[in-house]
Amino acid sequence: MGASGGFPIDIILFGMIAAFLVLRLKSILGRRTGYERPAQPVPPREAPATAEAAQAVNPAPMQRSIPEPDSARGEVLPRMAAIDRTFAPDAFLSGAEKAFRMIVAAFAAGDRVTLQPLLGDETWHAFDAAIAAREKEGHVQITEIRSIHAMGIEAAELNGNTASITVRIVSDQVNMTQTKSGQVVTGTDAVTEINDLWTFERDLTHPNPAWHLISARSA
Repeated sequence: MGASGGFPIDIILFGMIAAFLVLRLKSILGRRTGYERPAQPVPPREAPATAEAAQAVNPAPMQRSIPEPDSARGEVLPRMAAIDRTFAPDAFLSGAEKAFRMIVAAFAAGDRVTLQPLLGDETWHAFDAAIAAREKEGHVQITEIRSIHAMGIEAAELNGNTASITVRIVSDQVNMTQTKSGQVVTGTDAVTEINDLWTFERDLTHPNPAWHLISARSA
């Protein structure tokens, strides 16, 4: 996100985006190479046999919820925008989704370089300690976000110029901890719906536009 959103992409990039993310983005978007096969007719697709299969083929779009500005939960959002004119709730949720995906992946991989700039001090120390404990045991964390069903602003507070926004995130994930030999210690390879509450914080007057995760808990 650029300056048009209240949750700038700087929180994701932060001046240190790894080369593999750039390559991955290019692979997703694709590039013209000067030679492309002509479009081939697409064969008709058989109807999925079950509702579950249908959902896998045509996943439901993610639902976003933003409280009305005149509601008890939403009245603080216009006050944030008055301090930082680039702030917009919908753009904030877009950035929160990207941050969620990156933080979950980095924590599972033990990628401290990616994690630290995205987290508040206390959250960083907690994540770092959890990674260290996992490394000491010789365990490997496997986490896959299969889909995100819903994201919504659950609460928003403004203390002086410091804004904090709590986001409810409902996702389907696979989570398990294994030994290096592949023995499952905790978790399962089954897809599980997880309901999280993540709180992000930022000084709206600070030249650094990054929001930091200061709390992550299950709802």
